[in-house]
Parts: sequence; structure tokens; C-alpha cells
Amino acid sequence: MMGTFISISTAQENKIHIQKGFAIISDVEMSLSSYKKKALVSKLNHEKKTNLDENLFEALQLSQKYYQETNGYFNIAIGSITKGLYRFGEQERIPHAKELKEANVDLKGLHFNKSEAFLDQNTTIDLGGMGKGFGVDKVAHYFKSKNIVQAVIAASGDIRCLGECHTNIQNPHAENFLASFDTLKDETGISTSGNYNRYVKSVKNNHLINPKSKKSEQNFSSITLISDISSSDLDAYTTAVSVMPKEQAYSFLASKPLAYIILQSDAKLVVSKNSKQFIKNLKIY
Repeated sequence: MMGTFISISTAQENKIHIQKGFAIISDVEMSLSSYKKKALVSKLNHEKKTNLDENLFEALQLSQKYYQETNGYFNIAIGSITKGLYRFGEQERIPHAKELKEANVDLKGLHFNKSEAFLDQNTTIDLGGMGKGFGVDKVAHYFKSKNIVQAVIAASGDIRCLGECHTNIQNPHAENFLASFDTLKDETGISTSGNYNRYVKSVKNNHLINPKSKKSEQNFSSITLISDISSSDLDAYTTAVSVMPKEQAYSFLASKPLAYIILQSDAKLVVSKNSKQFIKNLKIY
């Protein structure tokens, strides 16, 4: 689901709610997916208009917020490149430099109200940079409404822990782990993004596209953010930071209530000084 494997775990007595959790993820996918032809975003990209449901309206509002917060480094109009040119996840290709230069990434091409959305003719959107975190949040909200206090909802690199949990971070350059830790708070979100898990032919053509330069970024191999803020926020911030210049990335992260574990492309591993506010038993492999 959502282009990845989804797992939901909780205590045996809460088993009845797991299937509802997957149904929630499926509903989010049918709102936000640009792959599934019947999904609202897919329809919007192809027909340039669609009716909105609550999920997509909320996600579009959040996307505008993230655009402002990150100074445009989170930009769902990057779909003209990720979907229109590279076609990640479909008939993948490497676009020509002229195609990239001419690609429209102006978010002003998106227009919406609570019930409808419209796109300018040369605008394509891609909510993949926050969609998994958004879906995980929705399941966590449902579980909390059922007074479930121990659960783990995981959508690839986006994880939500209700209660404490143990997490491993994949090493982008090997089959083992980069790091592992236990969460500290009653609810914690973890979001990991890297340039190693989706690319065309080589990592230099990865899916993390800087919307300002229109090129795949190479500064970071792996970024993990940890916090009790929403998983949607963490997912979007991870996406944005992945394509920022290094100095700007670390400055942005310092302004947010979160911890991070970052493997730079020069192989330097950076752990934020405030990590003990969010995690314990950190092990670097």
C-alpha cells in the first residue's frame, strides 16, 4: 500500500482494530496517490480538476504550510519532474537537461477550496513527500480514539510509536543497520529519507529533487528525524531537508522540536545534541 509495505502491530486484545488501520491507509491512498488511476490526486493530475475529500483538502493545506515553512524546499509541484519526467515508480527514464529546465514547479498552478481543486495545464503535483506520514497519523489518531496506548504503525521509513518502541535505521551502503534506539515518550514519530532507495540507473538520479535547482540532491545519504510532532510534519521536513544546502538544512532542523541522526554523503554521521530528549539506548553500528 502507498507504494511500500505497511505494518501495524499492537497487543493481542486490540487485534480487531488492525484491519481498520489498514482501511484508513487505503482511504488515504485513494485520496493522495498519483499512481492509482482512480485516486483523487491522479485524477487531478490527468484531468486538471477534481472534487476533494477531507483527506486531500487537509493534505493540500498542509503542503502549502510546509512550502512556506521550508522556504519552498518542500514543493508538491515537483510532480512535473518526479511524475512527468523521471516517472519514478512507473516507466522510469532520465530526462534531458532542457526538459528539466523547462519543467514548471510553480505552486501557484494549484488552486483549491474545501470542495474542489484545479491545476494549471502545465502543473503536476506529487504528495509522496508527506503522504506516508499523513497516513500513519490517521491510523495513530484512530488507535488513540480507541484508548490503545501501545502500537507501532510503520509505512517504510515513516513510523509512529504509541508507547515506547525499538527502531533500527537501515545502513544505506550495506545490508546491516546504521543505528538503533528506543523511543522515550508516550508517542513518537520517526521519519527516515535517503537518496539510496529510489533512483534511475544511479544514485545521482535519485527521487529527492531540489525544486529550486531541479536536480537530484547528493548532500545527504540518510536523514532520520525523531519527535512527538506529527508524522506528516516529520515526513515533509525530512523531504525538504534532504534537498537543502547543508548549512541551511542544519539551521532549519535547529529551529524545530526534534532530534536527528544524519549520514552525510561524505560518510560523516551527525547526531543532534538533544537526542536524549527523545531516545535512549542509541547504538551506532
